[in-house]
Amino acid sequence: MLTTENSKIPVSSQVEEPLVKRSIDFIFQALLPKDRLFYPLFDQACANMVQTARVLERALKSDSVTRIQSFETINHLEKQGDEITHAIMRETGNTFIVPFDREDIHALAIAIDDVVDYINGTSKRLDLYKVHIITPEMIRLAEIITLSAIELQSALKEMRSLRNVRKVKAHLHTINTLENEADRIMNDTIAAMFRNETDAMNLLKKMEVITFLENASDKCEEAAHVIDSVVIKFS
Repeated sequence: MLTTENSKIPVSSQVEEPLVKRSIDFIFQALLPKDRLFYPLFDQACANMVQTARVLERALKSDSVTRIQSFETINHLEKQGDEITHAIMRETGNTFIVPFDREDIHALAIAIDDVVDYINGTSKRLDLYKVHIITPEMIRLAEIITLSAIELQSALKEMRSLRNVRKVKAHLHTINTLENEADRIMNDTIAAMFRNETDAMNLLKKMEVITFLENASDKCEEAAHVIDSVVIKFS
């Protein structure tokens, strides 16, 4: 077997390793979704979701006047989210080749849209019910929604490459951890309100706000489950 002058490694081995690497790269590239339509739309949906979550978080940490102005912004962002979701659904029906299963595209789009819907629902209830006292639990839940939305956005970007499966899984695990915290906060808060709140109307108002916040966190996890399903199918 031939060897090089400066190495005892057979020439055939030197050639074989790059060929194997190129073959694996070719397989990966063949499996990767080729898409210039759906991923950009999902990028828009995620960006809109993150912005909506951030506006809510800032609103809960601000004075009442700023909060009301923020609610108007959230309502506008919710309408933008609806338009993006409709565009995804429309293209799912019109496009012959899609980057992953149509059912998963539909489920992911709906879950992201639901996050924004529940954020908007929270802001509407805070406004309609005239909830002026924002509790630390409400603020923490808003922070969790923002963090989960950011993780979801990152996971969706990473899932475009099968080489980033570990990174995708890490983002999804973080979302799950955050959602568990949101569950605990909701349960503990509602239990405390039933023990301490003497005004039944205030109890119902606060409980509905807390529930809507937690539901937004739930929808982030639901979107994470869809991404996990897609990654498993392609890896």
